[in-house]
Amino acid sequence: MKDHKLRVKAAVDLMTELQAAVVETSRMRKESIAWLRDHGHSMADVAKIMGVSRARVAQLRDAGPPPERAFLGTQHVRVAVPQRPGEREYVALEDSATGQKLLGLAHKLQLDGDLEYIPTTGEIDLNRDELIVVCGPKTSPVTAASLAADPRLSYETLTDGRWALIDRQTGKTYTSPSDDPAEPRLSDIAYLGRLPRPDGQGTFLLVAGVHAVGSLGVAHFLAENLADIYDQVGTAEFSMVVGCDYEQGTKAIRGSRALSEVLLHKVD
Repeated sequence: MKDHKLRVKAAVDLMTELQAAVVETSRMRKESIAWLRDHGHSMADVAKIMGVSRARVAQLRDAGPPPERAFLGTQHVRVAVPQRPGEREYVALEDSATGQKLLGLAHKLQLDGDLEYIPTTGEIDLNRDELIVVCGPKTSPVTAASLAADPRLSYETLTDGRWALIDRQTGKTYTSPSDDPAEPRLSDIAYLGRLPRPDGQGTFLLVAGVHAVGSLGVAHFLAENLADIYDQVGTAEFSMVVGCDYEQGTKAIRGSRALSEVLLHKVD
């Protein structure tokens, strides 16, 4: 490459790509060392497999980002939150907080990330890598179509108008406590899942609260339980119901929890 303007730009791009690959391979190495140790291999065994000393293995087992980083992505995460219609289009405080909390989690795991906005039409391109969508079926026909194909959970309206998540196999129905006609409480529920992209070339993460605060509850849940969720599902397709409690007025999350089991879509 003779043109130095082109060459310096190509060199920068390649260095960025290589640095990202080094971080991801260090994560994979860390995960594999942990797996080997958990499955009966001694440090000496692992050292022999890797072709290094036991002391070097001891150094490398703690190097790199945690294995659960792969749940969100490998290089650059995109978090999409919805705009709401009004005199001027706006982003609900809870949706903005959800996006920022998810980006904060990504940064903590050594992932770059950006926030983007879903227009009020609900149209969004799901055929992209490392995408996290914070948007329910009420807001976007695109996410509604993806949710309709979930083999384990159904997201639908009940006869009384409340939105609910329903286990397709057991029939168990989850509704938001904030919508309880008899005794409404400061709690909400949300869908969390990994679904196939429409083009069949990958997956995306979907967070969909019955109300916007429910999505914020999922971000809180992932921040505290990501390693456990990753241990259960890795990067496979799944869905689950998450519940949260929040403060009146500020909508700050007071606590979050899994309301359902982690429901794998494909069982080997």
